[in-house]
Amino acid sequence: MSEPWQHFVQSQRLKLSYWTWGDAAKPPLILVHGGRDHSRSWDAMAEQFENDYHVLACDLRGHGDSEWARGSYYSTADHMLDLLALIDLVGGRATVVAHSFGGSITLMTAGVFPERFEKIVSIEGAGAWVRDEDAVTPDKIRDWGLRARSAEQRSPRVYPTIEAARDRMREANPRLSEELAMHLARWGTHGIDGGYVWKFDPWVHSRGLVHNLRLEEVEKIWAEVTCPVLHLIGGESHAARHEIGGKPVDSYFADAQRVEIGGAGHWVHHDQLDLATDEIRKFLGSPPPSNAQRD
Repeated sequence: MSEPWQHFVQSQRLKLSYWTWGDAAKPPLILVHGGRDHSRSWDAMAEQFENDYHVLACDLRGHGDSEWARGSYYSTADHMLDLLALIDLVGGRATVVAHSFGGSITLMTAGVFPERFEKIVSIEGAGAWVRDEDAVTPDKIRDWGLRARSAEQRSPRVYPTIEAARDRMREANPRLSEELAMHLARWGTHGIDGGYVWKFDPWVHSRGLVHNLRLEEVEKIWAEVTCPVLHLIGGESHAARHEIGGKPVDSYFADAQRVEIGGAGHWVHHDQLDLATDEIRKFLGSPPPSNAQRD
């Protein structure tokens, strides 16, 4: 396995971490992880594309080696600005592969800033934060507020060994090999007195009801996405992301297709790396010109 390089970018007064593979002169391919995950979960995927692209895997704010937000709130809009900062860094336009909450961030950003995207692969990412309810009520805001405030009293779970953290990863996703689970645990934790804790900020749990958009609002944003979109769906996923609001997920986008990967759950790129890679390669085709070549 090739070793990537770590870098940092400033966004909205936060120092955010990202890792790179391949030649910086090649067209950029950005990998965006999901909630409570980290950039190094993309290592195996990054190595599949580093010969053709300059691959960048970012740590979302409050995750991995990125700084935690000052305050308690992690909104989709904040993450959108962070993604734009990284795209600006590589020339203002990029192809993006994103998972779960990362896919939600990416699709929302592409609807508001469509000129910044070549192509998007959303792995179980659409609809991750779409509200079913028609309105936010005082009771719903109160429930969210109480959950957010509880983060102040929440103590992180301490794992006595890195192997215990590895086993927790396999408990969450039994399809993970022991080797991959150890890799995810190694890069997703840091040591403290008495053991290891996950790197992500406990306050990321405060994302909740009040920042979610209703489907009718999200639909208008998705309609503005102009680049081609591939939705990769796990055939055995608990998330049921193949439909949103009773309609096929790809029907909300001007140029989109949906592919279901058998034998995969929500973490499609972990459960079926080769199949996911093949579908992504077919979708991406030949790499676009680099931003420098366009200039």
